[in-house]
Amino acid sequence: MKAGEHDMMEETWVVAVRSIIAFLTLMIYTRVLGKQQMGNLTYFDYINGITIGSIAGTFATDLSSKAWIHFVALTIFTMVTIIFQYITLKNRTITKLLDSDPTLVIQDGKILEQNLNKMRVKFDELTMMLRQKDVFDITTLSYAILEPDGSISVVLKPEHQPLTAKDMNLHPPKSRLMTELIIDGVLIKQNLKERHKDMNWLTEQLKKKKITIQDIAFAAILPNDKLYIDLFQDHFSEKTDMGDYEGPF
Repeated sequence: MKAGEHDMMEETWVVAVRSIIAFLTLMIYTRVLGKQQMGNLTYFDYINGITIGSIAGTFATDLSSKAWIHFVALTIFTMVTIIFQYITLKNRTITKLLDSDPTLVIQDGKILEQNLNKMRVKFDELTMMLRQKDVFDITTLSYAILEPDGSISVVLKPEHQPLTAKDMNLHPPKSRLMTELIIDGVLIKQNLKERHKDMNWLTEQLKKKKITIQDIAFAAILPNDKLYIDLFQDHFSEKTDMGDYEGPF
């Protein structure tokens, strides 16, 4: 083996080992930092995620410096983040400085354009976030609030709020969760047992629909014990287009 090829092979192994170490370190530190790093990204968390990821990437691939230096930087940055998280729990002023305040963007069915512009949110972005909250009519809203993590919270007007069991003096049974049963044509037998079902029940359900397990992309037992099925090949009588212009995309 030539000297150049030997050096390339050696560098490859070093990068591979350092990548594994960086990945495991990142996984551990992310768990230590808490779930808000993933699911509740404020400005502060967003910057932390980018910086920690950048340090980990340099840790794995920068062979011009020792791995220990990057590991120390990653550890120190994580420790500083934990300290700031603790401080923000105790000091509301610093919390507002780092994470900002919630912003009212809709009141009594009217969009507050000034607040929307202040948060640099476009109208189509606002309507997208409302659709994610199952709101398709702005006039049904009393308030819509843009949260510090970029999500939106909505309050419907009283006349548009759904009835609850409490409103009707009903006492429904205890809520249950949806149980995944088939994923990509593969049956999860353990989940079938957990819902006190057997193969005879499943076979009967599939026979009614004239399909097999291999035809199913996703299937689940709903809280009401009914079987939800989504096939690999979906058939629609009419295709819905969400775009507002004609084009190839």
